[in-house]
Amino acid sequence: ADPTARVFEGKLYLYPSHDIPSPIERLKEWFCMADYHVFSSENLVDWEDHGVIVSQESVPWVAPESYSMWAPDCVYRDGKYYFYFPSTPAGENRRGFGIGVAVADKPYGPFKPEEKPIEGVGGIDPCVLIDHDGQAYIYWSGRGMSVAKLKDNMLELASEPVQIEGLPEGFKEGPFVFEREGIYYYTFPWVRDSTETLAYATGDNPMGPFTFRGVIMEESPTGCWTNHHSIVEYENQWYLFYHHNDYSPAFDKNRSARIDSLFFNADGTIREVKPTLRGVGITAATTQIHPDRYSAISEQGASIAFINEENPFEGWKVGLNEGAWVRYNRVDFGKGDQKEIIMRISSATDSKVRLQTIDSDKRLLAEINVPAGESWQGVVIPLQNVATGIHDLELSLAKGEKVEIDWIRFK
Repeated sequence: ADPTARVFEGKLYLYPSHDIPSPIERLKEWFCMADYHVFSSENLVDWEDHGVIVSQESVPWVAPESYSMWAPDCVYRDGKYYFYFPSTPAGENRRGFGIGVAVADKPYGPFKPEEKPIEGVGGIDPCVLIDHDGQAYIYWSGRGMSVAKLKDNMLELASEPVQIEGLPEGFKEGPFVFEREGIYYYTFPWVRDSTETLAYATGDNPMGPFTFRGVIMEESPTGCWTNHHSIVEYENQWYLFYHHNDYSPAFDKNRSARIDSLFFNADGTIREVKPTLRGVGITAATTQIHPDRYSAISEQGASIAFINEENPFEGWKVGLNEGAWVRYNRVDFGKGDQKEIIMRISSATDSKVRLQTIDSDKRLLAEINVPAGESWQGVVIPLQNVATGIHDLELSLAKGEKVEIDWIRFK
């Protein structure tokens, strides 16, 4: 959850929090987080887990059984990586949250936590911005939305905290601040009604005041109460990282990261982002392509469900009634060496599935006859037309009552 994305050493690094089922009774129905991992990717499709970088047992000032390692951030300065994180301080009569720092020579660690949290900061959701003049700012939430300057050592405040002005009424948390073309964007989760939207304000100074501009992403359609995000440019494209309880639909305190592309209007305002299950990146045609992670889907006759409701981590399947379709974009066929299609599919009646490209080079790739059966089956058929390069795909049910598709792959 709470994915903070940063670009270091030519890669994209992701620093999320880590929701776990609570091992203690008092947090059974609440957020429970004991440590932090870091992940990296060059293509935003294949990710490497570098393992645990900080845990509640490894930080001297943190209560070791507080399970309160909430949303973090990481920045680079003068050869060092500074990892900022909130947690509950140890000791009697200690209340609330402190924000600490761990320091490393590499973006994946090893990180060494400081002995004490940052003096003068009490709250959660740290975000650090280093401006063009070298001045660093730390933002956080808790008893309002605050900002202060950091000293050059990145470990101490250089100014008194001030409250952010110009934000709408309602619960707010999780600030993420960045600069683009001279505009400072102050973005934040905001409860406008009953659950969190992602909203933003802009200004010409890192400390504000800011002018509220609107919503980046609307409330969860399924009622996930929180959303927490970061926004980053990587290889000339901006991305929104955020979270949702996809793997835990009955419990919105266990969340996982999502990514979608983000775009700006000519005047610098942010276009609203519609959540997709597709995510981003280019998928090789020779890997398993899961159409349940669609880029577009027909309004009627198409559905997404867990393959096994008892174990959500087995993933999802897409169901198609006759005439319904699902699309999956950016599939790379390379030089077009593929000869056949392999599909994991099920259908209670004899059915026919049509597979085609739907971009500028429209072509029918195959019509797959699916025999009736009571369970999953592997269907292998020759490709009718071989595509080259990158294409968007569409699967549709041309004949039959209903099919369910787990994945397809080109070989």
